[in-house]
Amino acid sequence: MDEEPRIIFENEELMVLEKPAGLTVNRSDTTKDEETLQDWVEEKIKDQRSKIKAEERETDFYKRAGIVHRLDKETSGIILVAKTKTAFENLQGQFKERSVEKVYVALVHGEVAPRDGEINVPVGRLSWNRKRFGVVAGGREAVTKYHTLNILHKTLNKKEEVLTFLELYPKTGRTHQIRVHLKYFGHPIFSDHLYGGRKQARDDRKILPRTRRFLFPYSFFDPKSGQKISFESKLPKNLHDFIS
Repeated sequence: MDEEPRIIFENEELMVLEKPAGLTVNRSDTTKDEETLQDWVEEKIKDQRSKIKAEERETDFYKRAGIVHRLDKETSGIILVAKTKTAFENLQGQFKERSVEKVYVALVHGEVAPRDGEINVPVGRLSWNRKRFGVVAGGREAVTKYHTLNILHKTLNKKEEVLTFLELYPKTGRTHQIRVHLKYFGHPIFSDHLYGGRKQARDDRKILPRTRRFLFPYSFFDPKSGQKISFESKLPKNLHDFIS
């Protein structure tokens, strides 16, 4: 892998990791030729995994190496890894009940107006391309609130362009939700090759390669103590410098 994940917190119950962009989270049939975050986690906790009882080895906790949730491959940000089955089930319950607070930041094309608002349109898999999602009738409820942090006026590829730096608060967790919502809203995410247009994304990546969206602050309840705890990941240097 190009960049290693980083452990920012660890105790007997869980690990909090900072995942770099470009790293797939879970192992699957389509990841046979690449190392995933799951491979990395399994190596880190191999001694602990070896002590797990046989009856627990058929559970999602074991099969997913305790990884509680996912992020897109090109998204950097915080990942929670449970080290016990009890913690895994507790954290999964928090996600289901929407008690986990997540904030994303993203750089998008155009000047977003109004500066603060909510996108509430259903998201579903496209019938003609099963790898992509879109705003479709009969899709699942998807709600994303947003707040404008900054409006940028840049000269990019010899032309003037306006960009908006957003903070986003997804109230639901649909696959590709933020990317689809921003595309539908008319403000595709910078460098997003899947939803931002192939030519535009190619031009974008000459300036900021592998820049899509980033999970920033993250709050949840400690599975053991019940106390609310928060973590925050730093912006990648290339995006920080570009915004600055």
